[in-house]
Amino acid sequence: MTKHLLIFLFTMILSIGLHADDGMWMPHQMKNLDLEKEGLKMSPGDLYRKDGTGIMSGVVYLGGGTGSFVSRKGLILTNHHVAFGAIQRVSDRENDYILNGFLADSPQKEIPAIGYIADVLLGYEEVTTQFHTVLNGINDPEKRYKTIEDLEKKMISEEEKKSEDRRCVIKSMYAGNQYFLFRFKRIKDIRLVYAPPRAIGNFGGDADNWMWPRHTGDFTFLRAYVSKENIGAEFHENNVPYLPKSVLNISLNGLSEGDFTFVMGYPGRTYRNMVFSELSADIDKLKDAIELRGKLIAFLEKSWEGDREVQIRYASLHKGLNNGLKNFTGKLEGFRANEVLTLKRRNETDFLSWSEKHDPSAKIGENLDRLNAVIRQERELNKKIQPLRTLVSRYGSALLSNAYTLYRVASERGKPDIDREPGYQQRDYQKIRVALEHAEKSYHIETDKAMLKFILNLIREEEHGQWPDTFKILYQQNGIDDFVDDMYKKTRINNKDARLKMFEMDLDALIASGDPFILLASRLENEMKVIRETQKVVSQEKEDLKGGYIKGLMKYKNGRLAPDANSSIRFTFGNIAGYQPRDGVYFKPFTLLKGVMEKETGNDPFIVPEKLKKLWTAKKFGLYADKKKNDVVTCFLNTTNVTGGNSGSPVLNAHGKQVGIVFDMTYESVTGDYYVIPELQRTIHVDIRYVMFVTEYVAGAGFLVREMGL
Repeated sequence: MTKHLLIFLFTMILSIGLHADDGMWMPHQMKNLDLEKEGLKMSPGDLYRKDGTGIMSGVVYLGGGTGSFVSRKGLILTNHHVAFGAIQRVSDRENDYILNGFLADSPQKEIPAIGYIADVLLGYEEVTTQFHTVLNGINDPEKRYKTIEDLEKKMISEEEKKSEDRRCVIKSMYAGNQYFLFRFKRIKDIRLVYAPPRAIGNFGGDADNWMWPRHTGDFTFLRAYVSKENIGAEFHENNVPYLPKSVLNISLNGLSEGDFTFVMGYPGRTYRNMVFSELSADIDKLKDAIELRGKLIAFLEKSWEGDREVQIRYASLHKGLNNGLKNFTGKLEGFRANEVLTLKRRNETDFLSWSEKHDPSAKIGENLDRLNAVIRQERELNKKIQPLRTLVSRYGSALLSNAYTLYRVASERGKPDIDREPGYQQRDYQKIRVALEHAEKSYHIETDKAMLKFILNLIREEEHGQWPDTFKILYQQNGIDDFVDDMYKKTRINNKDARLKMFEMDLDALIASGDPFILLASRLENEMKVIRETQKVVSQEKEDLKGGYIKGLMKYKNGRLAPDANSSIRFTFGNIAGYQPRDGVYFKPFTLLKGVMEKETGNDPFIVPEKLKKLWTAKKFGLYADKKKNDVVTCFLNTTNVTGGNSGSPVLNAHGKQVGIVFDMTYESVTGDYYVIPELQRTIHVDIRYVMFVTEYVAGAGFLVREMGL
């Protein structure tokens, strides 16, 4: 028997005892997980404390990604791809920080991460009783939707009045069976400290994205600043580094196969508690999204040929499109390969059989029939509004998207703040203003014009019944090019000062400006609003029906059912383990710096920086070498389950020390957003020792390493 076969058999035997938990648990649910038995070697009570001193309070929400405080001076460690928007916005042809990286060798040289915030968890509490009390006796879905929205805004407003940097959010769990109010300290002055060059931070690029084995140094350092009074204020030269109550400690001891690990972060969305018909509808949406993203990627790549400046401006959009394209493709492949629809149908049938026998009064079968009918209705509404959403989203024209934002702000400003649509209240204005102020950093005017023409022609290719009313005459007259060219000649939306002036206008003044993009946005919004108001009613009816279904499912699961992710703080745990993606192939759970050298081609995305090659040749690894492997571990796998939003989350060992940073799932596990296949569910992390090695030896930023107490 060969040595390699012995290793494989040992790994298979070891993996039998590994725990593949499929939950993303809320902090108060951790007490029911028996974590010490699972392998945790610290008090579970130290993970989350209501006074903000628990480890979990050292984990911050970055508005779409996660980070962790790693020093008492507000230093935040996150992913390169989470911070990519900030890197892109401060890059240009002369200062190409995407390509070359960025390092501030003193606090004075740290630069604003434009548009970034850090929300520090202060605590949360269940408010289910308040919601269920006001909803009692209200059966009409439209009234229920309005009642929930009004109560949410009232509770948030009252809570946020307690401090000028208080930020709150209310989250529904289990389809309205529970509600929770989360409180945060919002830090608005975030600065870029160190980002590695693309050849490290995005090594492997789209070719390696979602794939294993992986060798990407996907990390970046940011810093949080507050006023001298410890208020989360906007950027100011007199601001000082934030002093967090909780800081994560770094461990350089490394990991071994089978070791217990856990992740804390802010996962965006999962759909594991969907019924069968919901999953079927989402599969159609994924197919449409794949087709659209593929076309947009091809358009962008053709548009920026030979122009690095244009490439930089669209780098973030391009990266996001590619990321989603590969993720969605992997999901569809995983659904087919693992017969997920069959498994989902079987699970649903088993639950219905159980319910008829053990909980007949719940009438789950009748409930499900009504729910399926509502899902079909929702599906048709989504088809009608999707072309309109694409036009005014970041995937369409930036100018039209900005005009739409300006129109919505002006439309809502005429109402009392409490009556405005969520996302367009006074509490949202600063974020909107910052986005409008810096819009030029993410588009090029001629490319934007071509993009609008391209999107309009894509919509025109749809069935006539899916055409937006706004464009039916335009399509019949075949006047897209002249229509768009005329708009770009007459608009002032592309002028920052004019745009910010429009931001302050009321609706009458904005319309009177006569800007063609504003007028187009108004027509699109009039059309979207009708559909959106119907969607609200349908979505509430769906939520109410699904709430009954989930309530029964919780009984069926004896209470061990994690709520779907919704950008609230979650905990997930698992062990270090490799996996077998297909017959005859086994992937080990660790990759090494050696693998970086083996992947080098000299062409992007497999270029290895000369300094990294010299360090490898000299075997100059310092404290960051793995003694058993005589190399630097670059990345590792574990059986935790994560999703978008978890990017940048710290992964910790059994003693609660940070040993890595989440940055991806494996291609075979992206189906876990909908259905977890335990033997395939793996999360990819960059090893903390590779992070420190690059920071100290490649970047020469030993001062950051010392700041972290190493």
